[in-house]
Amino acid sequence: MHPTHDLLKNMLNIFWKDYAYIPKLTERHISIQRQLADLEKLAFVTEGDFDSASSLNSDNLDAGNKQACPLCPKEKFRACNSHKLHRHLQNLHWKVSVEFEGYRMCICHLPCRPVKPNIIGEQISSKMGAHYHCIICSATITRRTDMLGHVRRHVNKGETKSMYIAASAAKPPNEILKEADTDVQVCPNYSVPQKTDSYFNPKMKLNRQLIFCTLAALAKERKPLECLDAFGATGIMGLQWAKHLGNAVKVTINDLNENSVTLIQENCHLNKLKVVVDSKEKEESDDIPEEGEENFGNIKVTKMDANVLMHLRSFDFIHLDPFGTSVNYLDSAFRNIRNLGIVSVTSTDISSLYAKAQHVARRHYGCNIVRTEYYKELAARIVVAAVARAAARCNKGIEVLFAVALEHFVLVVVRVLRGPTSADETAKKIQYLIHCQWCEERIFQKDGNMVEENPYRQLPCNCHGSMPGKTAIELGPLWSSSLFNTGFLKRMLFESLHHGLDDIQALIKTLIFESECTPQSQFSVQAPSNLNKQEEYGVFIKTTDDTTTDNYIAQGKRRSNETTTNLAKRQKTDVNTEHPPFYYNVHRHSIKGMNMPKLKKFLCCLSQAGFRVSRTHFDPMGVRTDAPLMQFKSILLKYSTPTYTGGQSEGHVQPASEDTVADRVEMSVNDKAEASGCRRW
Repeated sequence: MHPTHDLLKNMLNIFWKDYAYIPKLTERHISIQRQLADLEKLAFVTEGDFDSASSLNSDNLDAGNKQACPLCPKEKFRACNSHKLHRHLQNLHWKVSVEFEGYRMCICHLPCRPVKPNIIGEQISSKMGAHYHCIICSATITRRTDMLGHVRRHVNKGETKSMYIAASAAKPPNEILKEADTDVQVCPNYSVPQKTDSYFNPKMKLNRQLIFCTLAALAKERKPLECLDAFGATGIMGLQWAKHLGNAVKVTINDLNENSVTLIQENCHLNKLKVVVDSKEKEESDDIPEEGEENFGNIKVTKMDANVLMHLRSFDFIHLDPFGTSVNYLDSAFRNIRNLGIVSVTSTDISSLYAKAQHVARRHYGCNIVRTEYYKELAARIVVAAVARAAARCNKGIEVLFAVALEHFVLVVVRVLRGPTSADETAKKIQYLIHCQWCEERIFQKDGNMVEENPYRQLPCNCHGSMPGKTAIELGPLWSSSLFNTGFLKRMLFESLHHGLDDIQALIKTLIFESECTPQSQFSVQAPSNLNKQEEYGVFIKTTDDTTTDNYIAQGKRRSNETTTNLAKRQKTDVNTEHPPFYYNVHRHSIKGMNMPKLKKFLCCLSQAGFRVSRTHFDPMGVRTDAPLMQFKSILLKYSTPTYTGGQSEGHVQPASEDTVADRVEMSVNDKAEASGCRRW
């Protein structure tokens, strides 16, 4: 025998001794290796020899040191020299491999998976399909991109090789979080919706507290309330309702996912709440409260589609918080909502609402939008318009209690008014908006069906006459009426104080100032002496509001003619006190080469000029006022100081003449128009 054969046999004996003590060899396929050299060593051994790990492939040794590919059948790749095999393994198998924790899942051409034969005439083609073997499970994937996604899903679920094998032995416990004295179990990766079935977002705490205060204020009008959390997930929102409001509410938590329903039931027992499933009370011996413990109430947990549930049952309060847009559930929500009930809608599709994906907004909301300085309020009015159209289709009208647009969500809360008259009044408040692209001036279109010859005349600015081309666009349809109910917001503030929700009190106070369009320093509420009231930070908070509750009667009954007349009169008188639509950003309209005054000082200057003014929660540097844009810029320039003077002086600033102010404002508008001309055209 040739001495080279003896050397090869000794090398193979050392190789199999090294593999003999690796316990996970039988758990992995031969296409999964750490290095390319390990894959080349497999060329000395045939596929059948991996089980015995002791015999040699004499055919390969006697063929003049020719080696066969371990991952290809003989029909596809014949035995060849070592350097040619090295290039084959490197280019065909190793370069297109999928890496995971130091291992490479190479592409395999062996007949490991069944392939459907293709019959061509009387011949049957036996073409083998290339595939990958998963290192975590026993799956075989044909495409590399699909294999990457398959491994990524394992990682997102926390299933690595070691954890996947030990999953049957011990399941990791769920983490328990606490929010507003409510304990809730959450799954791993609970804050990422793509990684878990039961999504829990800690950043939505503000949203949950706002909805809780809304329900608590509604519970003061009538009780008990039939409440629905249509998309429960972990059930945290419904648990807070039942735990803190007690017998005043009858909570139903729904979710279509079976794992979420199981988790909701466990969270109910964790918070000492009884679970009612299919009208039967589910009690266990471990859940019976001991002495000194309190059972807070019952929660009904359902597993069905939200649209089906809202068609089958009537509710006083419905909260919709799907993943993304909620337009698919609005018709069902208004179909069976009781008269004077409340519907709250949380929309998290901010990419479309904030004009980052305009085609999606047109598809979901039937609305044309662009990115403006007031884009957050624009998003809120888009959602309210969609809610109003859904209510009008069911012969119901709405009264907007408040609308909030923050970084992560848009929350709209409306009260339902039954009847075609209310539906017609609601539909009239949906209008189109004319927006000037040069100076950011905006105004709602006038009512009427007649085609106007020159719609640019409606705008207060003169950009169309001084600028070439078309200067304005039409946005909408949008909600054109008020976004806030002052009386309801004051009751919400009282409930937040009563339940100790400190996180949202500052936001609710800002909403109250914004609804009145009054600076915080000038805000005051005159309340009759017979009403209970509480004062905090100069704000008188009424526990009962005669402007709302006196006009709302018992559940399920129609309003009398006298009540309807009083409500209509109150709505007519409230038109003059509604806050002006939209706001201006101070930085957006700053004058080049001038230092702006402090925001509080600027608000006082606008108020002294005779305009209504307030801060807005939509934008920290936004100012809500009824002043026209030209007057807004004139006052801003009047109380600004030149940059070269070294900042603002504490003394009185010599005001400029009105002609000079107007000229400088017009020059600043023209400069900004020229600067944005290249982008616009």
